[in-house]
Amino acid sequence: MSDSSPARTEAPVLDVWCELQCPDCRSALDDLRDLRARYGDRLELRLRHFPLEKHKHAFAAAQAAEEAQEQGEGWAYVEAVLGRVEELDRKGEPFLVEVARELGLDAEEFDTALIDGRHILIVDADQAEGKAIGVTGTPTYVIGGERLDGGKSQEGLRERIEEIADRLLAGPRA
Repeated sequence: MSDSSPARTEAPVLDVWCELQCPDCRSALDDLRDLRARYGDRLELRLRHFPLEKHKHAFAAAQAAEEAQEQGEGWAYVEAVLGRVEELDRKGEPFLVEVARELGLDAEEFDTALIDGRHILIVDADQAEGKAIGVTGTPTYVIGGERLDGGKSQEGLRERIEEIADRLLAGPRA
């Protein structure tokens, strides 16, 4: 039996290597919002964790973002924390739980997740993969096998990502 419906092609993936205590990642938020608005489900946007040693709360923030994802509010949480990087710098882990509470998430579960380390393996795996492909700073984007470093400047990056995404969405040329 043949199926005459068009084949469902997978959406291209944009991996965003990010750190939630990084001012450059906060600067990238507008571009990420624009990309999500432009492409919707046609582009899979995946947050990948790359906590930097110079930011002492970044590893905990990455774990907290995973807990938010588990509770169904991953991107909202990431945006809320990135939008207030200075507060994270000052307040540390209690701030991560505070943001969860503000978003109506289970703050007690956040606190427990940060204590028991249930998301450490995900963060470690992201960081190891990032290092393996040459990520050295954040934000770094990978789409269509191409790595784009946003740590120095966001200038022109969204346009370059859109060019690659449009090419991938157009599919192979006949």
